[in-house]
Amino acid sequence: MPIEHIKLSQKERENLIRLKRVTGIKNWNTLCRWAFCISLANPEKPRKSKIVSDSSLEMTWKVFGGKHHEIYTALLIQRCKMDGVKLEDDNLMEQFRYHMKRGIDTLTMDRVLKKIDVLLSKALTNKDA
Repeated sequence: MPIEHIKLSQKERENLIRLKRVTGIKNWNTLCRWAFCISLANPEKPRKSKIVSDSSLEMTWKVFGGKHHEIYTALLIQRCKMDGVKLEDDNLMEQFRYHMKRGIDTLTMDRVLKKIDVLLSKALTNKDA
């Protein structure tokens, strides 16, 4: 398992708190899954940035992915292959965090996102993801 433990930044935590309030989604891991998948749907490589892990928000990979954690691992590996990233544990963790940051930022900046229906609509139509 390339990723065992996930710890997010304080800014990401604050953005997730806002998203929980806006969408009504109660669990961190569910919002993080949405953020990860939204970033994966973006064909551009995620921007490299400093990875900050300064918040109290942390979870294991199995909590993040739930009963589908192996699918999320496979999605990350496939995306890394597509982006030409070597499949080494450190690279997988780094790429995951880049995608998580981009996904959370994308959801946070979405002015239309006022409730979970908008999120579901985006997933079903694959628009603005």
